[in-house]
Amino acid sequence: MSFWRRNLAAARLAWIQQFEYRFNLFVDAILQPVLTATVEVALWYAMVSSIGDGVELAGFSKAHYLHYALWAAFVARVGANWMYEFRMGEEIQSGTINVILTRPLSFYQFYFSQFMSYKVLTSAISLVVPAFVSTFLIPGPTDLTRLPLAGLLIFGYLVMAYNISFIVVCGGFHLNRISSITAAKNIAIWCFTGELFPIDLAPPAIKHLLLQLPFSAGVYVPVGYITGRCDASLVLNSLGSVIIWAIVFGLIGQLLWTTSIKKYSGTGA
Repeated sequence: MSFWRRNLAAARLAWIQQFEYRFNLFVDAILQPVLTATVEVALWYAMVSSIGDGVELAGFSKAHYLHYALWAAFVARVGANWMYEFRMGEEIQSGTINVILTRPLSFYQFYFSQFMSYKVLTSAISLVVPAFVSTFLIPGPTDLTRLPLAGLLIFGYLVMAYNISFIVVCGGFHLNRISSITAAKNIAIWCFTGELFPIDLAPPAIKHLLLQLPFSAGVYVPVGYITGRCDASLVLNSLGSVIIWAIVFGLIGQLLWTTSIKKYSGTGA
């Protein structure tokens, strides 16, 4: 019970911080993905319309692409993890991690609880927008009954993404600045998730490679499942891959933490 109380207290702290800065929450959960979705939907509308009405692209209609672009912008925003990664890295590099090390909660648990709590909050707020638009404003292939399974996959992806961030953050014990590593890592993942374009449009060899990587669980697989581009078997396969890689990255992160914290001098603030 004490374990759950500690983690729930950290999770509650994330909610308090977000509601304290409500405008930032609005921008992060609604305004930014709305602007991104507007641009991407407009681009895909122009692109698909240019080939003629009623003509399918790679076996999918215009509505499939519009709904994919709409949902991809919001799901990608839910899966983004740069904010807490920067905060964790700054804690190590500035020395303020000393305060957390004295608490009855590990550094990993403290930020994991906050990260997942924050994502639950933003998901509950932001995903209402594409659900409303795809149901009432742009009717099409979206099936909201598939959202629970897609949500489970997104949750597993978030755990894996956090573990990757924890590995990067542990580099702060050995490097002066890790922000550039964070930026490069996020750009690479952004290309692999399928936010830029549906992975099924890629050449067969590249498509097979991207689907084998766990990063497609961040956007393409859950969004493709919700919008009718793929079936439940791909979701389950992707979920299994994400679980395996989350464990692998988690073990690597804990190993790096154990070896790094022994060399940490704690001379910062």
